[in-house]
Amino acid sequence: MRADARRNRARVLEAAEAVFAARGISASTEEIAHRAGVGIGTVFRHFPTKEALLEAILLERVARLGETARSLATAADPGAALFDLFTHMVEEAATKKTYVEALADAALDSRIARSRAGQEAVQALGALLDRAQEAGAVRDDIGVAELIALVVGASRTAEHAGLDRAVLARTLQVVFDGLRAVDRARS
Repeated sequence: MRADARRNRARVLEAAEAVFAARGISASTEEIAHRAGVGIGTVFRHFPTKEALLEAILLERVARLGETARSLATAADPGAALFDLFTHMVEEAATKKTYVEALADAALDSRIARSRAGQEAVQALGALLDRAQEAGAVRDDIGVAELIALVVGASRTAEHAGLDRAVLARTLQVVFDGLRAVDRARS
């Protein structure tokens, strides 16, 4: 891809992420093109459908999530790192409802999960989860699938709570209490 085409693609993705975050997936591709400073033809040259554009955004976000999880896997306190990452993902989903909406689309969710970025993100989350479990911070009967399900559920809760940060904080505390390892000697 030529340098100008790469720049245009990046501008379209950046604009689309902002427009979708603000207006949801019903936002028009014309609005995205306008915000990116390109013609609608440029948008469709790179992304033939709105779904392809949304998928590209989600793939980039999943790749960034994987990078973040990989970097946190070596944190001194892997339990705190896992809970911080969980909180970040939920808070971001609350402000960018598009991604929660998009992940509700089973076909798109499946394609993201099967992608290289999706598989690498799951591996990185798994490594961070393993470290948190080894440190005794997270119960050992939780796997990545349960962790992701909890993130999606908490993201829906955050969307429901809206701007009430206190409700979100209490909800996350309940989820984290359920994730924490229990001292079996005290139970």
